[in-house]
Amino acid sequence: MHSTASHLDACENCATSLQGDFCHHCGQSAHSPVRSFGHAIEEVFESFWHLDGRIFRTLQQLLRPGRLAMDYLAGHRTRYIPPIRLFVIVAVLTFFVARLVVHVDAGTFIDQTPAPPEVATAFKDARTSEEVEKARLAHIKPLETARRTLPEPMRFTMDRAIAKIDKQAAQRNKELAGLPGSTAATTPTATPAASPGTAPAAPKAYTPVDIDFLPGFANRWLTGQAEIIRLNLPRINERPQLLVNAFFASVPSALFVLVPLFALLLKIFYFRSGRLYLEHLVVALYSHAFLCVALLGILLLTLLAGQVPDVPVVGSLIGIAVTLLLVWIPLYLLIMQRRVYGQSWLVTSIKFMALGWLYFTLVTAATAILAIASLARV
Repeated sequence: MHSTASHLDACENCATSLQGDFCHHCGQSAHSPVRSFGHAIEEVFESFWHLDGRIFRTLQQLLRPGRLAMDYLAGHRTRYIPPIRLFVIVAVLTFFVARLVVHVDAGTFIDQTPAPPEVATAFKDARTSEEVEKARLAHIKPLETARRTLPEPMRFTMDRAIAKIDKQAAQRNKELAGLPGSTAATTPTATPAASPGTAPAAPKAYTPVDIDFLPGFANRWLTGQAEIIRLNLPRINERPQLLVNAFFASVPSALFVLVPLFALLLKIFYFRSGRLYLEHLVVALYSHAFLCVALLGILLLTLLAGQVPDVPVVGSLIGIAVTLLLVWIPLYLLIMQRRVYGQSWLVTSIKFMALGWLYFTLVTAATAILAIASLARV
């Protein structure tokens, strides 16, 4: 900060004589946020961003694989933002931008159940009840196949479509009954109840989830979530952006669980390194901070591409930049792991692949849980 408080002779907090911009006794700044609008604005951001050049120095070093972690672990900490603060800043910023950049249209996540064709088109060529039944089964069979692949709480959309087709078939049979020369009156038409596998029109009450290897409380939680999801699906299908926003808003919280787990994996893989768990946690925080920065770059490039859709050259250059960034991410993490832990390239590569596979499994499980939670909370 610049020395603009030279008119103050003593600290306003402890009355100690001032020798500079900060009190050497209690540490309070000589600049008063209530005397200067500029200092008031700086006060708002200072505790979060630390606007003293460290944010830019930290980001510059972060882009160099392993350099920031090595400096911090070597004791050169005062020039950089602490890893946990850096991680919080970039994670919150990245996924806030993701909510602004990623947009989806209705029907993107949950395919709109195709409305069965009206009687005039679906059954217009049927002249007998046998032909009506044949047309009905032709429309229902793919829906029944798709229904069997869905979880129980999500089958109600297929149930509605099947019920609508059955209703249209019955309507066509009534029309045929009034036509001269029709065999509808003498030939019985199969009803929805007579067709094996036909789902009821109304959604059933939810079926409790019962997964053998999960404890009872987990099955009860999943059962409750499944019922909430079933009720939320129509609204999500109409406004899928709600799901996107809920998902991205939850990711930073999930990362606060995943990052310590990643640090634990580092501790296990490098248990002979002599480093403490908190040192591995520093490495995990900086690596995830870089991942957030890289994702932020991809999001911003994607946003830029959307602003110039009619300029193919710019779109191609942005596509190349995104591809290079995606290739650089694993290379960065490999080089960082090699520099921080100092093992050979062969050993580092083997550990990198094994560690990556285990962590990818954790991230996949966390993503699935997060998706379920997001579906239930919109």
